[in-house]
Amino acid sequence: MYGLMMLLAQTSLSMAKPMVRVVGSVASSINANQPLDSFISYSIEFSSFPDFAGNTSNPNDFSNTLLDNLGSLAGIKPYIRVGGNTQDYAIYNSELTIALNGTYNLSRSADYPTTIEIGPSYFESYSTWPDVKFAHGFNLGGNHDDRQWETLLETAALACKAIGKDKLYWWEYGNEPDLFATSSQGPVRASNYNESDYVAEWLNGTRAIKSVLETSCSDLLGDDTYGYLAPSFGGTGNHLKAPRTWADGLDVDGDIKLFSSHNYISGAESLGVTLQGTLMNHTRTALSVGAHTAENATIQPGIPYILGETNSLYNQGRPGLSNSFGAALWAVDFSLYCAAVGIGRVHFHMGTDYRYASWQPIQTDKTTVGTKPPYYGNVAAAAFVGSDGASVAQVPLEGDANAETDVAYVAYVDGVLARILVLNLRAYNYTLNGTGGPDLNPEPRPVRTYRFSDLTLDVGSATVRRLYANGSDAATGITWDGWSYNYELDEGRPVRLDNVTTGETSSVVDGGVEIQVPDSQAVVLDFGTGSG
Repeated sequence: MYGLMMLLAQTSLSMAKPMVRVVGSVASSINANQPLDSFISYSIEFSSFPDFAGNTSNPNDFSNTLLDNLGSLAGIKPYIRVGGNTQDYAIYNSELTIALNGTYNLSRSADYPTTIEIGPSYFESYSTWPDVKFAHGFNLGGNHDDRQWETLLETAALACKAIGKDKLYWWEYGNEPDLFATSSQGPVRASNYNESDYVAEWLNGTRAIKSVLETSCSDLLGDDTYGYLAPSFGGTGNHLKAPRTWADGLDVDGDIKLFSSHNYISGAESLGVTLQGTLMNHTRTALSVGAHTAENATIQPGIPYILGETNSLYNQGRPGLSNSFGAALWAVDFSLYCAAVGIGRVHFHMGTDYRYASWQPIQTDKTTVGTKPPYYGNVAAAAFVGSDGASVAQVPLEGDANAETDVAYVAYVDGVLARILVLNLRAYNYTLNGTGGPDLNPEPRPVRTYRFSDLTLDVGSATVRRLYANGSDAATGITWDGWSYNYELDEGRPVRLDNVTTGETSSVVDGGVEIQVPDSQAVVLDFGTGSG
């Protein structure tokens, strides 16, 4: 349809440097992929769900407001998967008078309880967020508790009644069963547990769930209402392998609606993890996501592939990395790369006091209630994908562009270019040496000028929207297009800040458009040809 070229000029705040030519080619939208609706969605730790959602007498309106913000950008609110490690620890106690009673075992995890009982009021949390669809995670792991099977049958009836037809996304049975025999939180299966063992368990349990629905919620048995996210493996290279699992008959009943897997770029305690080298590194992101696209290509199950749980660094993230502006930029790059290569939806995982969470839902002795940097990355990505059925592709950059830090994506609507997003992933520390202390970085923040040309668009200018902070190490002062979603301002509702430049445009001249992007920033050029 048209060719796309980009000229990259490197400048500092004080002096322009010679222009360097970089060429990106997008002949048409033929290689673009259209993600599923509400592409940016969430996974909430099972034990944290009552904190995030509240209950009927005390709903968490802050969380709902943040979901509303995303819904206004995507057309519908995010899908919510309620699960994670703690779904396989949860045992039902009908006499429990509170939603959840959890006991922490610090030798297993300091971030969530590993002995859990839930009561009837747990399911009130499904009624607090209007217009949200949920996937409830059932306990397959068992946690060495002989009440597991009874829990499955009882909670299936409670969950289906609490969620109902209008709020049901799909079901999930078991979290990361590929780690059941090897989990660092304590194995729950023998070392010789294999794919066929898992398939037998999964089929037995899902058929039992269906039997419960037949008597408790028969209106949820239609093809458009009954189904699962599966197999919800923790990755592509663990003890159980997805190709063998599918080959052993996982979907023999034909009720898996979304092929769900999990992804983390690295671990919070992994050696060598840095903001620039691990998160703000497109090459690292592409390699990690590539393992999933290769897995899907091997299996070809004929259903959409999603990341039902993902975030920056497993084990709930690392302070100073997962809760920084750099993590917000990573979230933009990661999610849009997923969209570009055909992953249908991404669910960013959260829990109370988790370092990588997009927001902290309640006040605790560890964490202040509030909107966290990753949320702004979620907003920017959702705004770019939009609500107009856009397809997304990555712009391949050649020449002098740095493959790790220069990234661009395009969004097409009905085959016509609607938006371009440019990411400059070079880390710039606002504070001296990125320590977060009072001393500021004396070095000026470099600015790079990107020029896109050979665009066959009959428009005079592009609207410019920036994902902004003072640096990649910033934890506060973040805005999207001048909007702040901070709890302190209006409890998460968008507030336009007067001290941030907005209303910027860039002229389209002779089929070209130019934009300056400082290090550690993302910018969207909106040509007004879509509704995103």
